[in-house]
Amino acid sequence: MAIDKKKVMNEIRIFLLMILIVSSLRSALADWNDVPTGSMKPTIQEGDRVVVNKLAYDLKVPFTTIKIVGWSDPKRGDIVVLFSPVDGTRLVKRVVAVPGDEIEMRDNQLFVNGKLAKQSQIAIVSSADYGPAYVLDEDLDGHNHRMMVTPEIPAVRSFPKQVIPDGYYFVLGDNRDNSNDSRFIGVIERRRIVGEAVAVAFSLDRSNYFVPRLDRFFEGLQ
Repeated sequence: MAIDKKKVMNEIRIFLLMILIVSSLRSALADWNDVPTGSMKPTIQEGDRVVVNKLAYDLKVPFTTIKIVGWSDPKRGDIVVLFSPVDGTRLVKRVVAVPGDEIEMRDNQLFVNGKLAKQSQIAIVSSADYGPAYVLDEDLDGHNHRMMVTPEIPAVRSFPKQVIPDGYYFVLGDNRDNSNDSRFIGVIERRRIVGEAVAVAFSLDRSNYFVPRLDRFFEGLQ
């Protein structure tokens, strides 16, 4: 039976168009982000796949950082996905200071506009590589979230006061002593923020043959 080349080409075009439409929607509306490191522990674990709401703050031209229209901006405490200004890598971090804020850190104690982000200890977890880690609850201007410090890791735990420029944000990892964040890559330009990480879609335990962590499926992030 002869092959109708015209029909085949037409079907290929339709298929490619469908892929383009789906990819564009994913780029502009919602996406997911794999988390390969523990920089956001205990909030986000290695092997989590987080859902990213790309409409949380604005609508961008698909596959670009060009904003079409905006209706909101990241707030202190938001978990955001962003492009690193150093190498373009997609990172997941928490916003701790917004434009105009004065921020300072003293021995892992965070001060925003002169106000201490109060911490209270919740638990102690052990690590074969780094010794004990302390899980804390941190109150960031009324937004409570969990964070972790590991005293035996060499880390940047203090920095002097600085004012966040207009259009920029200061981000930190919740794993405060083991995170590549604004202490190293600088403040983050607004256009580099992709969207807000809102939930864990699913999670695989990379240290245990990628066994699913069912208790983390569809867990909201805060």
